[in-house]
Amino acid sequence: MSNTILSKDSGPIIPTTPLVTFLERVQQTALNTYGHNKKGFDPKLYVDLSLKQNLSTTEKVFDKLVINGSVSVKEFDEFVEKYLGGAEEDLVYVHPVDFVDEPPDFLPKVKNMEVRNWALEVHSLWKNLSRKVSDRVIDRPEFYTLLPLKNPVIIPGSRFREVYYWDSYWVIRGLLASKMYETAKGIVYNLISLIDEYGHVLNGARAYYTNRSQPPLLSSMVIDIYNRTGDKDLVLKALPALLKEHKFWNSGIHKVIIEDTEGTTHTLSRYYAMWNEPRPESSTIDKETASKLSNNCSKTRLYREIASTAETGWDFSTRWMRNGSDLTTLATTSIIPVDLNAYILKMELDITSLANVIGDNITAASFTKAFQARKRAIDSIFWNSEMQQWLDYWLSDSNESKEVYTWNASGQNRKVFCSNFIPLWIQLFNSVECFCLCIREKDVKMVDEVVQSLQSSGLVCPAGIATSLTNSGQQWDFPNGWAPIQHMIVKGLVSSGSEQARLVAEDIAVKWIRTNYAAYKKSGTLHEKYDVEKCGDFGGGGEYGPQTGFGWSNGVVLAFLEEFGWPEDLKLDCP
Repeated sequence: MSNTILSKDSGPIIPTTPLVTFLERVQQTALNTYGHNKKGFDPKLYVDLSLKQNLSTTEKVFDKLVINGSVSVKEFDEFVEKYLGGAEEDLVYVHPVDFVDEPPDFLPKVKNMEVRNWALEVHSLWKNLSRKVSDRVIDRPEFYTLLPLKNPVIIPGSRFREVYYWDSYWVIRGLLASKMYETAKGIVYNLISLIDEYGHVLNGARAYYTNRSQPPLLSSMVIDIYNRTGDKDLVLKALPALLKEHKFWNSGIHKVIIEDTEGTTHTLSRYYAMWNEPRPESSTIDKETASKLSNNCSKTRLYREIASTAETGWDFSTRWMRNGSDLTTLATTSIIPVDLNAYILKMELDITSLANVIGDNITAASFTKAFQARKRAIDSIFWNSEMQQWLDYWLSDSNESKEVYTWNASGQNRKVFCSNFIPLWIQLFNSVECFCLCIREKDVKMVDEVVQSLQSSGLVCPAGIATSLTNSGQQWDFPNGWAPIQHMIVKGLVSSGSEQARLVAEDIAVKWIRTNYAAYKKSGTLHEKYDVEKCGDFGGGGEYGPQTGFGWSNGVVLAFLEEFGWPEDLKLDCP
């Protein structure tokens, strides 16, 4: 992160590349040329294009062609054809080395043949999503926005033609169910290489994503693979990278210190992108959003908030907005999120376990203290005993940054979001041996109360868990449900030790599998998100059309079938 500079709004920025800046101009010209009415106009397409000649030559031709941002459709199409490569050309298909049509001991708990046959079809989708970086990218990286990763990758699908950070965790969960351990390890080694190069895992493997990350789940990937394979070499290679990533999320602008009502200070983390201009992949959209604001200073602040919201993975949701009907009121950098701090707590637990695996007692002792401190912070700052949920904490309305903030009950966001239940997930894979936060019998009562809170929250719907209770038209709001949320909450409930919690978890998993299956029967594919009000309907809303493929949806279906199985007499169709 040596190229980080301080911007006018006092936050850090990591500058983008000249190629990305040029392709943003191409994107804007495409919009000017085709207009909003062009069917399927997607701004991301244009920053995923590559060069056929060097940038200097290409820019000179473009500058002569485009006068005042305008050019005829014919001339623009001819320019793109002659000087730019297609968005699909930087990644090429590769058959996964460890794929077999029916893996040995595949989903042994699935007894229903209809479900087993469908699960094998879902398993086969890994072939469709498997790619490797083209040799052309390796030879001429300056011609591409794709970053040259060494190992084969699994892409999410549709417009998402590159690796994404948090998607990869649920892709790996599915790959483990498919016994594709080498492919899973390759994904992790790619993400480690991004930490080595940039100091953090990028949002995605593109040059325009270098200034933000995504929910930090690399440690979860490593420990899941280790638990299946016992590969200590993976642990040895991953641990230094995980220590760097932990520092990234616990220093600088991501670090927030808050004093509770008893005068105890706690250190927590927030999302804060290192960027304050339109996101290159959505530049035309962000400029249009910001056009409602009257001055450049406000626009700069908004661009920072938009990029920071993209870092959350929840782009976009009323969760991050002061006014749920106005995207310009995004205030993500003023929020200490429950889920981010749960992920970092899990990272600290995982690092403790991994350090113990290789006999690094010093690191294990240090991170034991770290997760104990964060657990106290989560209990103190986020927990709401009246609602029996963990609530995001909003810092003061002022833009002024403080060294230490003072906790106030009014700072807790009492609106119900599925993220209020994500801390349940941190019980996962913990063990008494590493002093982790196992739920003992006396804690089961608390879990049962949280489960009751979840069941009465309005989030649990006929086809899964909704993201929020607000139907705003944003994709991370009602009625959309997303695979990662279903998995984290379900897995947390299963791991809690409460019988009631396990029954609720199984019910949610069955609903989710059914809606995935019904949509698959209709469309022949799995979808990025689903409408949890109606079994078999995929989700919508947001700044791009519905996507198919779809990496994390495939992974969660397989993970649920591995966990719960499917009895012979249970119907798969929607009720």
